[in-house]
Amino acid sequence: MSVVEVETLIIGGGQAGLAMSEHLSKRGAPHLMVERHRIAERWRSERWDSLVANGPAWHDRFPGMTFAEIDPDSFATKDQIVDYFEAYARHIAAPFRCGVEVRALQKKADGSGFRADTSEGVIEATNVVVATGPFQRPIIPTAVSADAGVAQIHSAAYRNPGQLREGAILIIGAGSSGVQIADELARSGRRVYLSVGPHNRPPRRYRGRDFVWWLGALGEWDRKGVAPGTEHVTIAVSGANGGHTVDFRDLAARGITLLGSAGAYQDGAMHFLPNLGKNIADGDADYLSVLRAADAYVREKGLDFPQDADAHTIVLDPECVTNPILRLNLAAAGVSSIIWATGYTLDFGWLKVDAFDEKGRPAHQCGVSAVPGLYFLGLPWLSRRASPFIWGVWHDAEHLAGHIAARNAGSAAIAARSPV
Repeated sequence: MSVVEVETLIIGGGQAGLAMSEHLSKRGAPHLMVERHRIAERWRSERWDSLVANGPAWHDRFPGMTFAEIDPDSFATKDQIVDYFEAYARHIAAPFRCGVEVRALQKKADGSGFRADTSEGVIEATNVVVATGPFQRPIIPTAVSADAGVAQIHSAAYRNPGQLREGAILIIGAGSSGVQIADELARSGRRVYLSVGPHNRPPRRYRGRDFVWWLGALGEWDRKGVAPGTEHVTIAVSGANGGHTVDFRDLAARGITLLGSAGAYQDGAMHFLPNLGKNIADGDADYLSVLRAADAYVREKGLDFPQDADAHTIVLDPECVTNPILRLNLAAAGVSSIIWATGYTLDFGWLKVDAFDEKGRPAHQCGVSAVPGLYFLGLPWLSRRASPFIWGVWHDAEHLAGHIAARNAGSAAIAARSPV
């Protein structure tokens, strides 16, 4: 099988790969994007049926194209997001090949670039952009043994209430996915237990603006690093049902039993830490801090934004918070299924290059690795808080495209000076 040679190889056909392709094309830099399945595959096959974006359509997009036939203040469905990315690939004439899985990437023996062994043969490239995103391998804890008598799936495998066994559902994790899945299951009439860990809880809208607008105005999207001790704090926000502020008390009022962070499983029972009240209170503090910062911004800028005094009201905690369950016997509670909404971990086992730190994480500066010609894109906090989001990855791709263009120009200048 012949070897394909390209100047820059982009691995991944999601939002990161498309953003990278656009910026390389703008600079006239030849490249090829490969995707092991289809464009935006994770949106197609690793999301539940009713999922919508967590940001409004005016915000969760690339600068070069709006969503077709969607109210800018509404929240795109997962199918509309897939259609958007497919249309964007055509819009920028992205050079891509689907159905090409990169099984191993390593440096060429002569040091002139990289060799990618793929399902369709070998691709050699001077530069490689790893744009496989942050949602690589679902994390499913092994706390509950397989012989516990309950079905266990990750949120990536959840589709709709009909796929689950009859009985109650225990959801571990209360970020955006866990909250929205719990809400959907409760609305379908299922008994739901929801384990709530540390979280941020921004207002969906405040004083006439969506929270994504406020985070931009307050400089939060440009924050460079996560605060110590908050690396695993999730964000509870929802675009479902027209978009609303997540308040766990509302979920409790509709019959969902809130629990603290998940602990050990023993003798048929799941144990929970006595931290539910603190987790809820810390989420309230985060919520109120956004309101206060927004109010200060309005005063400072002299803006004529409507008042929203009711947003500052925090209602009383429900019984399940003031007197939390610390031990849940799954059989006695009728729990037939556990959904682990516990996030993802990176999986770079195929990347045979010394580009990782002592903890196995990609070592880079704003996506530029220590290995000349190797780049990462789409990872959380790559350059700032916005990095893994659609609008954020577009800006990071612009930076990397500039670096690649400069590197290519330098290599061309050296080659021109070299004797024949």
